[in-house]
Amino acid sequence: MVTTRRTTKANADPGAPAGIRILKKYPNRRLYDTLTSSYITLADVKKMVLEGAPFEVRDAKSGDELTRAILLQIILEEETGGVPMFNTQMLAQIIRFYGHAMQGVMGSYLEKNLQALAEMQGRFAQPSAGASPLTPEGWTKLISGQAPMMQNLMGSYLEQSKKLFEQMQEQMTKPGESIFPIPGFPPVRK
Repeated sequence: MVTTRRTTKANADPGAPAGIRILKKYPNRRLYDTLTSSYITLADVKKMVLEGAPFEVRDAKSGDELTRAILLQIILEEETGGVPMFNTQMLAQIIRFYGHAMQGVMGSYLEKNLQALAEMQGRFAQPSAGASPLTPEGWTKLISGQAPMMQNLMGSYLEQSKKLFEQMQEQMTKPGESIFPIPGFPPVRK
């Protein structure tokens, strides 16, 4: 389920949580918006994400939750058209975390870092003292080194992120301790 700060009109699906827009995915790959009673495209779903509209995608036949699969499909389309966000090395590294003890920790780590980055972007995007919000070109100037304040902010963000990751690694490598404690069994100490 994708949830954000904005709410929508009452949902047409009586079994859906209040304020959550339900999209049904049919076997023919079509998406049906129960709120508008019409078929929509992935571009429409992307627009809902960008607008912050809370929604959930369900299989029309089984009722299974498919939101993640649809969001991954949108990411795949974005990555194959235009300028990709993830390079090959980054994607390979993400794949290496699957099945590894760090898989769960890595998901949480990435989520927290993306939230922090979005908050930072939000602060800079808000107009202050009559100034206009930053455009994509403005962001490029800030990040490219024309604004020392942004460099310091990004540097401290990256340093904080690095320390968090190092703490996670340290916890993972402590001999005889488990990061996944089993109730009733104390950690083994050497």
